[in-house]
Amino acid sequence: MVVQSELSDADVDKIFHALSDATRRDIVRRTLTGEASVSELAGAYAMSFAAVQKHVAVLEGAGLVTKESRGRERLVRADPDILARARALLDAYADLWRGRIDRLDAVLAADD
Repeated sequence: MVVQSELSDADVDKIFHALSDATRRDIVRRTLTGEASVSELAGAYAMSFAAVQKHVAVLEGAGLVTKESRGRERLVRADPDILARARALLDAYADLWRGRIDRLDAVLAADD
C-alpha cells in the first residue's frame, strides 16, 4: 500500500521541518485563532525580533502561515488547511501501520 498525499515530498519535508521547532509550533498555535503581528509574536519569546521574523519566514515558506502587510504591521495567520492536509498524511500512515500490525497479529495467531 502506498500512502498518497496532496502534498509533494518537498512540501511534506518543509512542513515537518518547520514544525520540528517548538517556537514555530507555538507561533502556529497562537495564530490559528486569529492573526497576530510579528511584533506581538516577538514579545512572547526571549529572542530578538529578527529571530522571530526568521521563524515566521520558515513557517511561511512551508505554507503553514500567511503574512499580510497592513500599514507598518506584518500580520501573521496560520493556514489550517495545510495542517489538515499534513494530518491526513499522518492518518494515512497510521492506517497503513495498523493494517500491517493487524496482519502480523493474524499470522501469529494462526501459528498458535
